[in-house]
Amino acid sequence: MKEMRLVANNIANMATTGFRSEKAIFSEHVVQLGLDGESLSMARAGAHVTDFAQGALTKTGGTFDLGIEGNGFFQIETPAGVRLTRAGAFSILPTGELVSPEGYPLLDAGGASLTVPVDVTDISISGDGTVSADGNPIGQIALVVPSDENDLEREDGVMFKTASDVLPAEGASMSQGFLEASNVEAVTQVARMIEVQRSYEMGQSFLEKEDERLRSILTLVGGR
Repeated sequence: MKEMRLVANNIANMATTGFRSEKAIFSEHVVQLGLDGESLSMARAGAHVTDFAQGALTKTGGTFDLGIEGNGFFQIETPAGVRLTRAGAFSILPTGELVSPEGYPLLDAGGASLTVPVDVTDISISGDGTVSADGNPIGQIALVVPSDENDLEREDGVMFKTASDVLPAEGASMSQGFLEASNVEAVTQVARMIEVQRSYEMGQSFLEKEDERLRSILTLVGGR
C-alpha cells in the first residue's frame, strides 16, 4: 500500500514543475523461531528514496521562469525556514521582490531576498544566476547543493529541507525562459503500478487462503 501511494503520487505529479519522483525502500527482518531452523520473515517499507535525475527543460519565454541544468537547487525563505527547490516558476511582486508560486521569497547568493527595480524595461538572468536590469547587474540568484544529499527530506511535492550546510552548486546553470518538467517517467510508473497491484492481490489472496486453512483446522478440532 505504501508503494502504491508513492507510485500514484508520482503519476499525479507528472505535470508538476520541478517534481522529483520517489520510491519505497523495503527491508526484511528475519527471526529464528526455534532450534529446528524455521524462521519468520517480515518486510516493511521503512524509507523513501528520491530520484534526482534531470527533468526536461521546456521553453516558456517567461522572464522569471528559470530552469536548472545540472545538480543544484534554488533557495526560498518559508515561514518554517529556508527550503530547497528546483521549481523555477517565479513571479515579481509590486514591491519588486521575486517569489515562488507559494509566495515565498527567492534568495540571492548572500541569503537575502532578491528584489529587482520595478521601473526597468529589461531583466536578464545569466546562467550563473546574475540578474541584470537594463544591462546593470543588481544581484545573483543562489544555486546550491546540500553538503550531504542523503540528508535531504521532502517536505511537499517540490520543496526539500536539510539540516546539513549548503554549498554553491558546481557545474550547474540556469536558463531564463525555461522550466524544468517533472522527472517522472509515465510508462515506468504505470508499469510499476500494475506490478504493485498484482503483488498486493497475491498477498491478499494468500491471507484469505491462510484464514480459510486456519478456520478449517479449528472446525476439525472442534468437531472432535
